[in-house]
Amino acid sequence: MSRRVGMEVSLAAAEAAGLANVDVVAAYPITPQTHIVEYLADMVYSGKYDAEYVPVESEHSAISACVGSAAAGARTFTATASQGLALMHEILFMVSSLRLPIVMAVANRALSTPINIWADHSDIMPERDTGWIQLFAENGQEVMDLIIQGFKLSEDHRVLLPVMVNMDGFSLSHVIEPIMIPDPEEVDQFLPPIKPYRVLDPAQPRTIGAFGGQDVYTEVKKQQEEALQSSEQVLNEIWGEFEEAFGRQYRAVETYATVDADVILVTMGASGGTARVAVDEMRAEGIKVGLASIRLWRPFPFEAFFEAVKNADVIIVMDRMLSPGNQGGPVGMELRSAFYLRPHRPAIYDFVAGLGGREISRRTFREMVNLSLKEKYPSEYYKLLDVRLS
Repeated sequence: MSRRVGMEVSLAAAEAAGLANVDVVAAYPITPQTHIVEYLADMVYSGKYDAEYVPVESEHSAISACVGSAAAGARTFTATASQGLALMHEILFMVSSLRLPIVMAVANRALSTPINIWADHSDIMPERDTGWIQLFAENGQEVMDLIIQGFKLSEDHRVLLPVMVNMDGFSLSHVIEPIMIPDPEEVDQFLPPIKPYRVLDPAQPRTIGAFGGQDVYTEVKKQQEEALQSSEQVLNEIWGEFEEAFGRQYRAVETYATVDADVILVTMGASGGTARVAVDEMRAEGIKVGLASIRLWRPFPFEAFFEAVKNADVIIVMDRMLSPGNQGGPVGMELRSAFYLRPHRPAIYDFVAGLGGREISRRTFREMVNLSLKEKYPSEYYKLLDVRLS
């Protein structure tokens, strides 16, 4: 039987990796991710979970060690944030191209400079094209569940791609929430032992990741892209199995009050909970507002998103990163591009907010709606909210 426990979300992430019976954890501490790997180290040292814990000298070394363990057939986990994720950048491409089933938790945090340890999405957005499956959690229960689901997805032989589970730093990672922790036997039934597709074995030498010239490179990238795109269907199957086993439902795009909504807010991550309260308040005032919370960022769930917002005339995107030198945030630009070939194009308003951990409140979402409804159509590509002028 599952048990309900009040637990810091970072510790829940560590417990999820332990419940998944990881074989190897290779990690380096960085705020606000550190509690995840500290707790994993403690559980491995105490004998609660049987795994190899590899302390390394940097995040680059952590993900490199994960490449070796996953290539040898071990279920592998790591975690990082911010500058640590940036330091992993070159190896992230290698992991996905080698089709290695690694799961990584990312406690999203602003990138320097100035040095900032608080939440936004400027660390994960530069990694959106690395070929990893990328999921966003709204609360602690989702963090635990998505990590367990992530192993099942990444190890599926139809997929064989790494998975990132994103959680907002501090505003989610360090919050204590009530979390249902499943029994190990339940997780074992849902997530059987890893069955590697191929392994590096000294008894049967082989080469992986060798040189590939113009005659093969395009075809390799095509195969990788097809696997990434088709992973959405596999994930939907896994979510169906998870609901049957644990009673919790997951979708690529979660909707709230969207059926008759003229205006739909779009969020990713922990801000979705605040947005729901704001939607309720505006609904009470007669404003037909709904919410579409994107859980699956890569591959982007186009059809699921189009279905979620099909009745809306106005879409309001809240981005937590400013794409420098461009016109707005990554999510807003993604959605404007997505609707280019659609017969119905709603007005898309892009707001950049919450940078460096600046507060996102119900007022923030009300301001977005009020500003958008004052215009018949967007007068500029994006608006940067809460800029202090003095």
